[in-house]
Amino acid sequence: MAIPDFQKIMLPLMQFAGDGTEHSVRDAIEHLARHFKLSQEDLREMLPSGIQSRFDNRVHWARSHLKQAGLLENPSRGIFKITDAGRKVLDSKPKEIGIKFLMQFERFRDFRTRSSRNGIAAVANVESEEAKTTPKEVLEESYQKLRNELAVELLDMVKQCSPKFFENLVVELLVKMGYGGSRREAGRAVGRSGDGGIDGIINEDRLGLDVIYIQAKRWDRDVNDAEIRNFVGSLAGQKANRGVFITTSDFTKKALEYVATIPQKVILIDGEKLAQLMIDHNVGVATVGAYEVKKVDADYFAEE
Repeated sequence: MAIPDFQKIMLPLMQFAGDGTEHSVRDAIEHLARHFKLSQEDLREMLPSGIQSRFDNRVHWARSHLKQAGLLENPSRGIFKITDAGRKVLDSKPKEIGIKFLMQFERFRDFRTRSSRNGIAAVANVESEEAKTTPKEVLEESYQKLRNELAVELLDMVKQCSPKFFENLVVELLVKMGYGGSRREAGRAVGRSGDGGIDGIINEDRLGLDVIYIQAKRWDRDVNDAEIRNFVGSLAGQKANRGVFITTSDFTKKALEYVATIPQKVILIDGEKLAQLMIDHNVGVATVGAYEVKKVDADYFAEE
């Protein structure tokens, strides 16, 4: 079953709270997951940031709306219970509860007015009666779209650069990821094309306790299993067990399948992954804007 939108969660959440006792948000999430017959795969679906699951986010947002309408309250941190107004709503046996239903409550209308005045409701129409996604989902998915567009543009630039520039780019990325010690040390290590088919040998840590073999190819054609077999053969010749193969293109299905069957630890980084790593570690990109998303710090308001 698909994850329900946050408006469809409101009535079952109210019914869960209808026993009048205090409940934790986590208990509500688990109950609602059973109510909607969600699979483990559904529950593992994350927002683009990977920080919160999509279903958890929608339950939190449904609870927030019901609280703004005065139907639920928070007696303590992470705990909620139904209010007298909420009991009256359940007694009326509504068929559904959504934004349109909540508009009958003055507290909720005031909340909407404040939100609109601050520009929140204007974000992708997330506060409309037809809204299916939460503002956090809209924000994260918009960010992910911008990031993906940046990755495509970035990879195009990388493919146009010279082999020497690409070599330096790989060195800088590896150093920013914590490999190779200093940039000077990493620069000396990487770029030795023809050395047993390996472009570089780089320290895994600053102390040089272990090393990783690197091969980086600025190619348009896909890397096949024969290329990976040659790379693994080079590792064996050096009595090594770890290697990273980086390409600006992609890997064939056979190449991916081959890597999964060998005892050596070989990581394949295709063009898309390369671009994403460059974005993560600020290689070849510049920040043009930053937006902080904040929440109430409940600990601040906890009185002794």
